Amino acid sequence: MLLKDKVCIVSGIGPGMGGDLALLIAKEGGHVVMAARTKASMEQFDQAIKDLDNDAKTLCVKTDITDATQCESLVAQTLEKFGRVNCLFNNAYHTGSWDRVESANFSEWRATFDVNLYGSLTMSQKVIPAMRDNGGGSIVMINTMATRKPMLTHGGYAASKAALASAATHLAQEVGKDGIRVNSVFMGWMWGPGVQIFCTLKAQENGTTPEEERAKIAENIALGDIPEDGDCAKAAMMLASDYACSVTGASLDVNGGEYFAH
Repeated sequence: MLLKDKVCIVSGIGPGMGGDLALLIAKEGGHVVMAARTKASMEQFDQAIKDLDNDAKTLCVKTDITDATQCESLVAQTLEKFGRVNCLFNNAYHTGSWDRVESANFSEWRATFDVNLYGSLTMSQKVIPAMRDNGGGSIVMINTMATRKPMLTHGGYAASKAALASAATHLAQEVGKDGIRVNSVFMGWMWGPGVQIFCTLKAQENGTTPEEERAKIAENIALGDIPEDGDCAKAAMMLASDYACSVTGASLDVNGGEYFAH
């Protein structure tokens, strides 16, 4: 089990990557602290973890990561229940409005940066003292290939995540001496609720089927299909595990080999 007895905080619990990460951590022997803005999202996966009938323990804390006080409370409750924090998965994100840069409403960009950049860094700041006291830990930033592959109307989201990528490498240098590793995974297309809805909408728009739209996307992916959310979560979990004990400041592409132009 890759995360045996490790206490892992996952922000942004919900259908897709967040929920899949929580389940995978539990299956790999870890204990899961779930953070989200709504209780319903967490309760669904809390029950799913309990249904595994293993030794995984859970904690659900309603948290808005743009609020430093709530982030601090999340860590305090984690320490109260488990006594330590081993891993943090900064998964919570905000897409913002899909606008072109030339006509963007920058107040929307600020809201996106508040979650994707400042929220993730605030969570990281709050866990670092606990990780340092415990002799080390691992922080994994869930990032996106949109930072490297420009797409129309994704400018605000991509810019916030690009800033997070840069901050992550600097943070890795700062806390490495404390045994704390900071890495980023850059996700491409992931087959889950979000992309399924996208394919359905594109099918309605183009008079095709969702399967045909999925195939169009897969044409640019070396492995021949859109990776499942759960499989992408495995890459993030690997970086958090002791198998990556010598890896920090790294950027791992998790996209099935999609490097071609649209």
